[in-house]
Amino acid sequence: MEKLWRKNFINIEPYTAGEQPKSDDIIKLNANENPYPPAPAVLEAIAATKADGMRMYPSMDAMPLKQEMAAHLPSLYGVKLAPENIFIGNGSDDVLATAFRAFFNSDKPILFPDVTYSFYPVWCELLKIPFETPAVDGDFGIDPADYAKPNGGVVIPNPNAPTSIGRGLDFVRELLEKNRDCVVIIDEAYIDFGGESALKLLGEYENLLVTQTYSKSRSMAGMRIGMAYGSEELIQMMYAVKDSYNSYPLDNVAIAAGIASLRDEDYFRSSVEKVKTTRDRIAGEMRALGFDVAESSTNFLFAEHRTLTAQEIFAHLRERGIYIRYWNKPKIGNRLRITIGTDEQMDKMMAAIKELM
Repeated sequence: MEKLWRKNFINIEPYTAGEQPKSDDIIKLNANENPYPPAPAVLEAIAATKADGMRMYPSMDAMPLKQEMAAHLPSLYGVKLAPENIFIGNGSDDVLATAFRAFFNSDKPILFPDVTYSFYPVWCELLKIPFETPAVDGDFGIDPADYAKPNGGVVIPNPNAPTSIGRGLDFVRELLEKNRDCVVIIDEAYIDFGGESALKLLGEYENLLVTQTYSKSRSMAGMRIGMAYGSEELIQMMYAVKDSYNSYPLDNVAIAAGIASLRDEDYFRSSVEKVKTTRDRIAGEMRALGFDVAESSTNFLFAEHRTLTAQEIFAHLRERGIYIRYWNKPKIGNRLRITIGTDEQMDKMMAAIKELM
């Protein structure tokens, strides 16, 4: 006999992350993690957290970290913001999910590209948000004109994932000009690897929300620190939603580690530059082997070979302990997403590809 209570289960297709290998011998290039460790001061801050840091609740709004962020934004991105313009969450996924809850409550569909971060439709299904996905063009470009129609909100990753393509502030401004009656979210998870941050437009557009993360450029994916920047009104609404289901999203250890990372800008910039240098070198080598590689503004490459299929390259590398990302989906079914690792890791990947060829 069928159990009637099962009829009340949610019907949803969950987000699928990159495969997590069970062995330390794997070269893991499938999750866009930074191959270099966080700043030494981060590890010192974690070790120095006192017993009260575990015994007592943390700041509800991570105010010490917000104050530190506000102090460093002028040197990092050339903007001045107050702590009241910053929201802190448990990774950018938590931040984005909070924003979806806070701002996308219209009966009109929200808009995001058909080739983009695959968590967006999952949140829409979970939260019962109608959505439409304007198609990217043959070069995976996003046309702002496709977003000039009635909608309940707009979400654009810039640079986009998995395509790795970044666009300038003129592109973001055009999107905002066409969408003054809804909240526009620019997801900048990869902004430190290329492009210009939309933070510079916050003073002009009260409906703009910019999200970022410590997971990529700051080598702290395991710490789960994400943030959003926007008008005080938007940030207050996000905290109202957060406090309704999770009053303490960031623990004391994460707050201390986040502050320590911000204080070592030289290490941060050095780590980012190493990734970019390796990225550009490998992109050139792959093109010489017959790959079409999108011009990347991220810490990964989006590539397709002219004769070998993505599936056979993926399988060949996996057999040799090298994990990259492959989707059997429309438009990107023959494309691979390859995270930039250390020079040694990338050279091993290239040697394995040449072996296959």
